[in-house]
Amino acid sequence: MTLSAQLLLLADSRLPAGGHAHSGGLEPAVAAGVVRDVEGLADFLRGRLATAGLVAAGLAAAACAHVSAPTWRWEVLDMEADARTPSLAQRKASHAQGKSLLRAARRTWPHPALDALASSVGREPHQPLVQGVASAAAGGGPAEAAAISAYGAVTGPASAAVRLLGLDPLSVHRALADLAPDMDAVAVQAASNTDDWAALPALSAPLLDLYAELHLGADLRLFES
Repeated sequence: MTLSAQLLLLADSRLPAGGHAHSGGLEPAVAAGVVRDVEGLADFLRGRLATAGLVAAGLAAAACAHVSAPTWRWEVLDMEADARTPSLAQRKASHAQGKSLLRAARRTWPHPALDALASSVGREPHQPLVQGVASAAAGGGPAEAAAISAYGAVTGPASAAVRLLGLDPLSVHRALADLAPDMDAVAVQAASNTDDWAALPALSAPLLDLYAELHLGADLRLFES
């Protein structure tokens, strides 16, 4: 699979979509003493990728595929995302990131599906849905949408780790390189079924949910999530 330059722009952390303000649950994990070094970060990222990362990639792939459907049902797919996000704090973070990404995507890759997603859900859509529709608008398919989502599931927290723990950026990037085969595998699994929404990945990560709730009520925090 080769990503076009348009899709590379969507995957770029410099896309002005507010991703730098979120740590993907890493900040509360650091506060709890669970992640202290590169090895701990690698374990955290591997677990996040296999759970929340797979769920998000599956939703992104489904949203990308749904762009070509004769009738759009974005509100139904958004409810599927709700059902897979039991934590209120996690839902708030997903909606906040979805809002920011939607604004950036509509300016960068104008598309009727992005407009319909913005108007039909009745609130800010979940971030994976926006990512999937934006992938289609940028010329990609479900496999590319899943790959971009899986990539973002680990690179965001990894970047946050450098800021939170002062880790060596080269060592962190090596950890990401070691995880690359897992990212590819998650993307393939996520894109394997895009039609049966009830059968989309629905793995849970209770500790991430707990961290998110604790982080939401924290008095001092560097990241929104």
